[in-house]
Amino acid sequence: MSVEKVKSDHPNYWRVFLTFARNSLVRDMMFRTNFLLEAVSSLSWSLMNVGFYWIVFEHASSIGAQTGWGKYEFFVFMGTTWIINSLVQAFFMPNSEEFSEMIRTGGLDFAMLKPIDTQFLISFRKVSWSSLSNLLLGIVLVVLSLNQLATRAENPWRLEPASLLLYPLYIACGAAILYSLMICLAATSVWLGRNQTLYDFWFYITNFSRYPMEIYARGWGIPLWLIFTFVIPVLVVVNVPARLLAQPLTPRASWEWPLALFTLFATVACLLASRWVFQKALLSYRSASS
Repeated sequence: MSVEKVKSDHPNYWRVFLTFARNSLVRDMMFRTNFLLEAVSSLSWSLMNVGFYWIVFEHASSIGAQTGWGKYEFFVFMGTTWIINSLVQAFFMPNSEEFSEMIRTGGLDFAMLKPIDTQFLISFRKVSWSSLSNLLLGIVLVVLSLNQLATRAENPWRLEPASLLLYPLYIACGAAILYSLMICLAATSVWLGRNQTLYDFWFYITNFSRYPMEIYARGWGIPLWLIFTFVIPVLVVVNVPARLLAQPLTPRASWEWPLALFTLFATVACLLASRWVFQKALLSYRSASS
């Protein structure tokens, strides 16, 4: 078999993704006003959230008693939330939302016939470039907040090389966990038909990840903390990278590094589970023409 034949049987997924991303950018630039409106709308909502919590911290010193999540530690947490969510919303959300429509119209038939992995094709066909505006805002908020923590008089924040290296790793882990949850929800369209409640389920479940996990670890919140940490691990998505970087507790709590190790395990488990669910869904799929 020739080298050219081998190459054609094994597509370069990185080049395919870059092609998808370029085509999406060209499409967005054809409607620049809409692109700008979406970006400005997203940024405005995020800035209003900063303003809301700025007001909250005028009346409270931290989110939860003795949690360590003071004003700027929490803004590191918030910026990390935006970074992860913007990655998911840019690369995965628009594709997952269209999955049920592909089933209804028969577009999935053509996707399954392509000489490329179907899950990859479904997951990365489109990129919502306007959603990446919050990525930049999140990075700016994290940097400014860390600067405030580093220049405070009492217990200033110090850069730990390990945290700086692990932060992007756990950002990727968080995005992978949310992607796994999203593709599982999208795959249910094969059995449920038109799953128009994808975004509702997504919002309800991921809403728990937007706050430090300590606020759930008492009273009636303990069952939620257990479920959304160890069963559907959305609480580790933001908490682990934000905690590694912001260092809210000094000295570090004894459970922080075990939680970080669990996050690596949870990421692999979620990706494998989502792959299994997606493959089972494809096996149950019947062509739109049948």
